Amino acid sequence: MKLLVLSNGHGEDLIAIRIIKRLLQDLPELEISALPIVGQGYAYQDLHISLAGRVQQMPSGGFIYKGGNPLWQDLRRGLIQLTLEQINVVRQWGKTGGKILAVGDLVPLLYAWWSKADYAFVGTAKSEYYVRDEFGWLPQTSWLERKLDSIYLPWERWLMSRDRCRGVFPRDSLTSEILQQWAIPAYDLGNPMMDGLTTKSMPREVDKLDILLLPGSRMPEAIRNWQQILTAVWSVIKTLPQKQLNFQAEIAAALDLKSFMISAVTQGWQVTSKQEQTVILTQNKHTVTLTQHNQECFKQADIAIAMAGTATEQFVGLGKPAVIFPGEGPQFTYAFAEAQARLLGCAILMVENPGQVGKAIAKVIDDEQLLNKIVINGKRRMGEAGAAKRIAECLQKTLLFSA
Repeated sequence: MKLLVLSNGHGEDLIAIRIIKRLLQDLPELEISALPIVGQGYAYQDLHISLAGRVQQMPSGGFIYKGGNPLWQDLRRGLIQLTLEQINVVRQWGKTGGKILAVGDLVPLLYAWWSKADYAFVGTAKSEYYVRDEFGWLPQTSWLERKLDSIYLPWERWLMSRDRCRGVFPRDSLTSEILQQWAIPAYDLGNPMMDGLTTKSMPREVDKLDILLLPGSRMPEAIRNWQQILTAVWSVIKTLPQKQLNFQAEIAAALDLKSFMISAVTQGWQVTSKQEQTVILTQNKHTVTLTQHNQECFKQADIAIAMAGTATEQFVGLGKPAVIFPGEGPQFTYAFAEAQARLLGCAILMVENPGQVGKAIAKVIDDEQLLNKIVINGKRRMGEAGAAKRIAECLQKTLLFSA
């Protein structure tokens, strides 16, 4: 049995990897190849999954939908030729009788349909929470969006309702419920983003606050975000002088920790300790720790200052609040931040600039009623851990061994 996994982004690659690992535990003889449509697919290479075709890192980092300069840069770097090659790989795969798992958005879903093979789809990019919640449409949802009746557009729903589409795995229960209104085999099995993440069960200390800093995972945007987050750190220090503040910055494993250290030093922070995956900086008796041990960061933190996509969603899924503000992009723009606030609900406190972060944090940490709502909100919108296992088991029945 052969399976080709399509994905279009670093976060999507990681979600695919979680499902692949569970599949291989049950089916060690399964032949799996991957085609990362965006980026180099390092996550697959680390797992020794063979790549089915050529990959290339584009300047936009996959954000060509913004048009303008990012799209033009990608076109100059050979986007059209790469796309044609990838489509050909998928078509050839379909001729071999293999199956396809698409992870991401419309692009891998469309590729899977083009292959003429049986396929399944893990929808990571869209959620009904962008346009509605359990009580109905959001106020900012347009007339046209309401008329279309789902965050998934009619042509996306058409691709998911084909006979060759053997399973659709939305990211939350609300989206699954809406898709099931059509002839779409949507399964509500949770979100693999939350697999392996835990949080501290001990009561929160009144005089101490652990704050997670999330600058994102794409360079050079992450460095620009980091510079703004350091401004936000001082906003918190000035607003909460009575608190014992512990700042930890989670730096993605694929990024160079040294770049973030140098950026902090240029803003007056001094390096007091440096190890392979951890750097400690101080300024005026205040400390910021840079680390690439994200599991421990997520577990210990009470609140986050975030300019990230997937990492922010995971943190909120643990039942914790995050303060966000727009950056320069290409990812974390005002539009992205506003959409993230809709997606993640009451757990997101969106401010206009880093100087307002301190007041936002001071407001939320003393609101026990809101904090309790945030805990419930996180589980509802991001689901419980174990989704990759549940999806892998379903794929065996509906896709890999289906008639």
